[in-house]
Amino acid sequence: MIPRYSRPEMVAIWEPQTRFQIWFEIEAHATDKLAELGVVPKEAAATIWAKAKDATFDVARIDEIERVTKHDVIAFLTHLAEIVGPEARFVHQGMTSSDVLDTTLAVQLARATDILIADVDALLAAIKRRAFEHKFTPTIGRSHGIHAEPVTFGLKLAQAYAEFDRCRARLVAARAEIATCAISGAVGTFANINPLVEEHVAEMMGLTVEPVSTQVIPRDRHAMYFATLGVVASCIERLATEIRHLQRTEVYEAEEFFSPGQKGSSAMPHKRNPVLTENLTGLARLVRGMVTPALENVALWHERDISHSSVERMIGPDATVTLDFALARLTGVVDKLLIYPQNMRKNLDKLGGLHNSQRVLLALTQAGASREESYSMVQRNAMRTWEHGEDFLTNLKADKDVTARLSVAELEAMFDEGYHFKHVDTIFARVFGEQ
Repeated sequence: MIPRYSRPEMVAIWEPQTRFQIWFEIEAHATDKLAELGVVPKEAAATIWAKAKDATFDVARIDEIERVTKHDVIAFLTHLAEIVGPEARFVHQGMTSSDVLDTTLAVQLARATDILIADVDALLAAIKRRAFEHKFTPTIGRSHGIHAEPVTFGLKLAQAYAEFDRCRARLVAARAEIATCAISGAVGTFANINPLVEEHVAEMMGLTVEPVSTQVIPRDRHAMYFATLGVVASCIERLATEIRHLQRTEVYEAEEFFSPGQKGSSAMPHKRNPVLTENLTGLARLVRGMVTPALENVALWHERDISHSSVERMIGPDATVTLDFALARLTGVVDKLLIYPQNMRKNLDKLGGLHNSQRVLLALTQAGASREESYSMVQRNAMRTWEHGEDFLTNLKADKDVTARLSVAELEAMFDEGYHFKHVDTIFARVFGEQ
């Protein structure tokens, strides 16, 4: 993660001081329960809290110790002993390093997900506002990049809303799956620590108990979590790509807000480029790139190895920080998006009414023509419109085979634009509920 694409609240979750504070809380809560069970003196547990609860851990000192020990948890425990004194010998009783590391990662990912869910909520609010603003703003729908039939710009945004609403549900599920606690000791058998300690730590840290931990929390949970982040990133890219296409000069139906003083090019002063949505496309690629390593972390050796460790030290912060930034940026893009209904209308009318071809096709079949015959009649008039820039309705009226089946009045009625939007309210009710 780099400052350019980071926001302070998410970054703070991954800072060393935060990590060491979580380590301390896990160790101290475990010691509390051990004291209650009579394994360690209650006075020692109280002293540990009293001396270290509000301590600022010396990151440089911990790093210094680790350079000798080559072990991060031992380095922390050594530093903690420097703060607490003799009672520190009762810390980490019956525990193993993964108990601390895995439970801490669960806490960090759960906290990170709370921020991501709030990000999605803000994005949903922005999308909903703009969707209702343009609920009936007509625009051409495109398939394969080619004009198809009319939609409304509000429907485009309603689709994005439904997609990110699903993303929110996925994040909620991913948070529940990742937020588990393991305090089970070496190889996960609880041989040297009571399972009640795990239950207590889980409750105090806002987690659930991992049913079976083989010294580490099973990494299928993490794989699912990061895969979910990858899906959210892809949804960001989908909407960003739509906006980028709509901003192309030949289309120009929507545009990123261009602030006073902003410059689009060092060479061409006229440029107004979709830099934010291009940036979002790149950030989405980064987040997705962290999914495969998470999937490969699932297959650890026997009860544990640490092949996953280096991966998670990077993808944990990088994926959550990057996605947090991307969601916030997309919210800003949607909130300030410049929308040009007049250009949508110009593009909608560009092909002389060809977007009504299906309606004419269906009417001819209803009037008794075979589907093949109907398709041929409509297509030949459509191709004339394509190739010569003629008006589609005019061509249909001049086609004796067509008018033998449909009157001029019936043909004209089929070019009523409102026909395409008669179910917009139904779709909006499905997406947003009854308003």
